[in-house]
Amino acid sequence: MSRILRKIGINIGGVSIGAGAPVSVQSMCNTDTRDVNATVEQIHKLTNAGCELIRVAVPDKQAAEALSSIKKQIKIPLIADIHFDYRLAIESVKNGADGLRLNPGNIGKKEFVEKVVKIAKERQIPIRIGVNAGSLEKDLPHNADGLVQSALRHIKILENMDFNLIKVSLKASDVPLMVEAYRKIHKLIEYPLHLGVTEAGTLKSGLVKSSIGIGSLLLDGIGDTIRVSLTEDPVEEVHAGWEILKALNLRQRGLNLISCPTCGRCQIDLITLAKQVEEKFKDVPLTIAVMGCPVNGPGEARYADIGIAGANNEGYIFKKGEIVAKVPFNELLCQLEEEIGQKLDL
Repeated sequence: MSRILRKIGINIGGVSIGAGAPVSVQSMCNTDTRDVNATVEQIHKLTNAGCELIRVAVPDKQAAEALSSIKKQIKIPLIADIHFDYRLAIESVKNGADGLRLNPGNIGKKEFVEKVVKIAKERQIPIRIGVNAGSLEKDLPHNADGLVQSALRHIKILENMDFNLIKVSLKASDVPLMVEAYRKIHKLIEYPLHLGVTEAGTLKSGLVKSSIGIGSLLLDGIGDTIRVSLTEDPVEEVHAGWEILKALNLRQRGLNLISCPTCGRCQIDLITLAKQVEEKFKDVPLTIAVMGCPVNGPGEARYADIGIAGANNEGYIFKKGEIVAKVPFNELLCQLEEEIGQKLDL
């Protein structure tokens, strides 16, 4: 799969976006930014899960000032989410924000925008223009063209001030609308694109919507950074983002699990076994297969680095489709762990 390279690349706190850089995974804290300890704790959990950029809400001056303490205690770039008040953007940059998410057309007078652009340009702080279908300007149609027109308006404001450290998103909760809008704008601009289905829902429905929307665009080669928006612990957003990238062979992190959906031939509790393997080896950088029968399992999962197949009271270890060991079923997980340890020289 070839990616459509954005000619203009940006750097947010050491993470490159666009211009051929790997697609990055990001999320947003749901803590009160003014609660520094809670926010830092959540960012650490997100970082451990693989989050590469983190965004926090900045609703007031106290939240903006808290960024200074937060920034000192984390290792990934910090992005300030600003709505309407240009002073909060300026205060956030002064307190260490590596990036801003704001729409210049929504923060008032031209002189206000100029003040934000001035400090962003001085400190090389990128700005994400985040267009949302739920808050389009009243004179624009509620369709893909409306989203594109809104983004172009905001882009023009920054370009007229000689500012091009720009990233763009056109989010909607309607998946076809979101996909159409991104496909349209990628033909018109060279700025990096931030992908996401906004307000996608809870874990199950949100994963489906996000996987279809983000995945469709990435398959087209469109997109430079992603956020899976879920009504859930933000750590799940990060896991989902990585699973999307792994499924498309764009990036790899941790376990790539292959497991069959079970059938009438299965004589073991495959669902429980697959979950045990997934949890036990979640950080192992291998493709591991968990199959329900030794007849078809090894062959169907022959591209796995290593795998197991269960039968009545016994189990099989296979590598690249070839069975290498037969063990009692209750020893299967332990034997798999031993084989993985040898493979990784642990």
